[in-house]
Amino acid sequence: MIILASKSSGRLATLRAAGIDPLVRVSSVDEDAVLGELTERRRTSGLTAPSAAEQVQALARAKALDVADSTGAQEAEVVVGCDSMLEIEGRVVGKPADAAQARERWRMMSGSTGTLYTGHFLVRTADGAIAEGVSSATIRFGSPSRAEVEAYIASGEPLWCAGAFTIDGLGGAFIEGIDGDPHGVVGISLPLLRRLLADLGVRWTDLWTPPAGRGTD
Repeated sequence: MIILASKSSGRLATLRAAGIDPLVRVSSVDEDAVLGELTERRRTSGLTAPSAAEQVQALARAKALDVADSTGAQEAEVVVGCDSMLEIEGRVVGKPADAAQARERWRMMSGSTGTLYTGHFLVRTADGAIAEGVSSATIRFGSPSRAEVEAYIASGEPLWCAGAFTIDGLGGAFIEGIDGDPHGVVGISLPLLRRLLADLGVRWTDLWTPPAGRGTD
């Protein structure tokens, strides 16, 4: 059994489709504070601003550790934290703050190419051992009409997605192609997660939930 430290319906649906039914425990992490501390640490060390990969990994780590430290974490073998961000035209963006920002994102993304990064951070509850990694995929965006963008924004879906789009929902029709792991674009890379779990001594197939209704007569 694993704990998914995320309220993302896409991550949960992806795991369930892969035969894994995790417990869900949402962290209380202040994401802005985590990124602010990361940026300040790099600044005081004379380094450049954190990359998209560094940002998603910092957030995934904070979420996983927060849930691993909470009451009840021992009911699972491993806590999994994830976070995703899109890098496009030199900018790193997460979820849009409002409809106006989602509209501006789509003006930038339409007909363009970006890279979606998803950080993964795992904590073994028995002893605190960790495993971590970042997946990435190149997204080739289509060029939806203004009316299509407005209808998409009105649906509300872009407001809770990194980069203001999905591939597993209404936004999938506006994505021309993906180079990389599509599961990572949804928010959790299954191949990477399998490898990280193996690093912590957890075999992927042992987590499979038997399909309902497959009994013997």
